[in-house]
Amino acid sequence: MTYSNNDDWPIGGFDHREALEILASATPTEIKACAEQVLNGLGEVSVIVNRTGLAMLPFQDTVQGTAFHLGEVLVAEAHIEVPSRNVEGYGAVVGRDLEHAMAMAVIDAAVAAGHELPRISKLLAAERQSQEDADRDRLKKVEATRVQMETF
Repeated sequence: MTYSNNDDWPIGGFDHREALEILASATPTEIKACAEQVLNGLGEVSVIVNRTGLAMLPFQDTVQGTAFHLGEVLVAEAHIEVPSRNVEGYGAVVGRDLEHAMAMAVIDAAVAAGHELPRISKLLAAERQSQEDADRDRLKKVEATRVQMETF
């Protein structure tokens, strides 16, 4: 399902793209556990795609702003549909963890169906906070290695 704007996305505080980014970077065990709980009551799920493959990694030149392909990266991809609710879900992660990609797709479909939104919103908020904390810790470690040079 494609959302034309953030007002269409049923979980406040997250747009569709941001939610998928959080899920792709999240702890796989948390995502998989949530997906297992969300599956109850969602309905029969049909798998459209469940595969690994190589995808081109796009990158943008920071000087000229030109887009180019940095190389290939292994990805796991899942695309599902829930016919009884007339919704689809999609997930893709770097690496070969098909279960993580499938869990993402289940959660994406559940959101599109309006199913278990409080549980999913709570998961997204917790994972976003965890990722922000990890980024902050990483930046502190990088900052600690900064060397001040004196110029003459």
